[in-house]
Amino acid sequence: MRVLIAEQDHAVYARLLGEQAPDLEVLTSGDSAELSRHAPDCPIWLGEPHLVASLLRQGHRPQWVQSTWAGITPLLADGLPRTYRLTRAVGIFGQVMAEYMLGYMLIHEREVLSRLVSQVERRWDGRPGNSLQGRKVLIVGIGDIGHQVAEFLRPFGMTLYGIASSAREQAPFVEVAGLDALPRLVGEVDYVLNLLPDTPATHDLYDAALFQRFKPSALFINAGRGVAVVDADLVEALKSGHLAGAVIDVCRQEPLPQRHPFWTAWGLLLTGHSAAPTSPPAMVGLFLDNLRAHVQDQPNLAGEVDFARGY
Repeated sequence: MRVLIAEQDHAVYARLLGEQAPDLEVLTSGDSAELSRHAPDCPIWLGEPHLVASLLRQGHRPQWVQSTWAGITPLLADGLPRTYRLTRAVGIFGQVMAEYMLGYMLIHEREVLSRLVSQVERRWDGRPGNSLQGRKVLIVGIGDIGHQVAEFLRPFGMTLYGIASSAREQAPFVEVAGLDALPRLVGEVDYVLNLLPDTPATHDLYDAALFQRFKPSALFINAGRGVAVVDADLVEALKSGHLAGAVIDVCRQEPLPQRHPFWTAWGLLLTGHSAAPTSPPAMVGLFLDNLRAHVQDQPNLAGEVDFARGY
């Protein structure tokens, strides 16, 4: 069976597959023209969405594509085919995303950045530190990653709320509400963690009206998609004191343009889309599990995408 790897780290993936599945014939290259030559001979592709999308635009048609990213937005572009099976990366980002969220929540509680300023100024900062105990957290988007983040945060004594496509009961959340409840819940919590995918319903969700409902002491962390935030409205909300700070991992345009206001916005920290990188060994494990299921023509693969929903 032939597998095409369309990945920046293609050599790493080829080595791992060679070690764990030596019966597979792996074709790959760092040269786009060579990838295109290999594509017609490979019914199964493993790779980054933007590289896969480029091959699809050239008319190549796989049976199944395993994305190495959780987000598959480039594959949903107008004009691209949707006649193949597509799975996105799931089950491998939970802990690393939770570590990212928890790290910046602790930095906020312990006021690490202002204490660094105090040290630079040689000014003794004897303020008592705060604790996550008793804080209220809203996770917006409680799919695979969001649920794992919640489980990771639970031992710290926080009260957890969630936003999903529809209201439901789900542990460890005290409430899971639909998207229409977002304006109410952001005014009740200390942390808003956005993990929503890129869909038409999530574009420009965080606008001026919503930011005005935040608690002035709240921290907003966006590790979902940049299109969920109206950039200018976030900058103004920070300037006006509608929230205490923001940690932004994802932006509408990446890398961020040099003149973008996020670079100098008060209370905003950029983390350069580094929150949850893909682990090649974990990704290969997921791919091989899905490959076995695909070969057996099982109806549901892990992370299988519904093109109509966009995730």
